[in-house]
Amino acid sequence: MSYSLVEVNQMDKETFVAAFGDVAEHSPWVAEKAYELGPFRARDDLADAFSKAMDTAPQADQLALIRAHPDLAGKAALAGEIAESSRDEQAGAGLDRLTREEFARFCALNDAYKDRFGFPFIFAVKGATKTQILAAFEPRLHNSPSEEFSEALRQIARIFRFRLEALVEAPHERGSEG
Repeated sequence: MSYSLVEVNQMDKETFVAAFGDVAEHSPWVAEKAYELGPFRARDDLADAFSKAMDTAPQADQLALIRAHPDLAGKAALAGEIAESSRDEQAGAGLDRLTREEFARFCALNDAYKDRFGFPFIFAVKGATKTQILAAFEPRLHNSPSEEFSEALRQIARIFRFRLEALVEAPHERGSEG
């Protein structure tokens, strides 16, 4: 289902969280905080509100949000135990059609990354290929923990934007949503 910006701005908090609670992987608190930043003049303002809600949260909440994301091409994805949006995004990047060797490479990199940083590798996969995703893994393994924590949050903000673009219609005329 998609919503117009007018519909979004008319939602009460409960309806908003029901509609957008899964934008932040298994973390409806982000939608709750984003709601407080409305009304929204544009779809970008809505995406920015989700990012601001995440960015201003305590570090423990940010870490919980990062850890709520599944491994890319991991066992949970194979078992169908990830959020529908994650499943669709990973499938769009070809991560549901890996060769045995590619799957083993993803698992090894996921494990090395989690061992180093204590949370899963986050990459906004929409529009990316499995080759591009694998190429991003190696250099990020050499980042400092603080650099990688910040990069994970940047990637999550991109995921918010992609997911909200799928859920909220862009206005056909600038200023028609005011």
